[in-house]
Amino acid sequence: MVFGGIVALGIRSGSIYRVDVPDGRVTVLHERAGAFPDGVVVLDGAVYWTTMGIPARIPGRTGEQSLDYSRRDGGLHVVGLDGGGARDVVPAGSITTGKQLVSDGASTLYWGDREGCRVSRVRVDGTGLTDLVVNGRDSTGRQECVGVAVDPAAGWLYWTQKGPAKGGQGRIFRAGLEIPDGATASDRQDVEVLWEDLPEPIDLEISGGWLYWTDRGAAPSGNTLDRAPIPPPGDQGTAPRILADGFQEAIGLAVDDEAGVVYVSDLGGRISVVALPEGHGRGSQVLADLHEPISGIAGISE
Repeated sequence: MVFGGIVALGIRSGSIYRVDVPDGRVTVLHERAGAFPDGVVVLDGAVYWTTMGIPARIPGRTGEQSLDYSRRDGGLHVVGLDGGGARDVVPAGSITTGKQLVSDGASTLYWGDREGCRVSRVRVDGTGLTDLVVNGRDSTGRQECVGVAVDPAAGWLYWTQKGPAKGGQGRIFRAGLEIPDGATASDRQDVEVLWEDLPEPIDLEISGGWLYWTDRGAAPSGNTLDRAPIPPPGDQGTAPRILADGFQEAIGLAVDDEAGVVYVSDLGGRISVVALPEGHGRGSQVLADLHEPISGIAGISE
């Protein structure tokens, strides 16, 4: 079904916006989304989202400050599409740094936890909190999990590890949706590296046999919307195709196959519309400028 709107997360204001399609009219759905909202999904008339938590400010040698999100104070929350009934899905502190959030289309939510270096899931009622992937944290940033996508029919979990900023060390992985018998989230042996040496892959989405992702790395291959066919089990991915570039730190994406477009958000505050090669012509245009950094987005099917 064609999207009637887009839900978008404002990082600076902590607001959840609704952006109407196709006129780009913006309304505020919820004003108190918490500290640094990042990942969002719409499921059964409700909006679920993650928060990264409040960072510590670390002074650098040149006087500039960096943000440290390693404190375990991220969250997972829900509010109705009418803006009512906001609550926490899991208790505060259950997540270190909540990043992209997706669902299996039924009753389970999956997300990347960047500083937690893991991918986790929980039922929408808050039960069954489980880590599916746990990496050992180090100083390289290569172990941090950000984007996530699931293919319940095939039984696959996909995720990104973006690597250091503008580092060209990003990777996309795949593993089973269930941890193999006898393994744990930190020692499972069914993990495949599908792509590596990417600029800085962020959010993922599966649609029509393709894997789509945003990349906020350095140009010319970064700050792009990319896609590639999903490889068969045991095979590595083929070189991705850049569908659009020139974003200001591309983050979120929402694929609307029926309309033949992909929506992309960036830290410059824009939500852009990219026509798919099979759609009604190529190119991109700005649907809305929210005038603050935008992280995750999700489509509302109406």
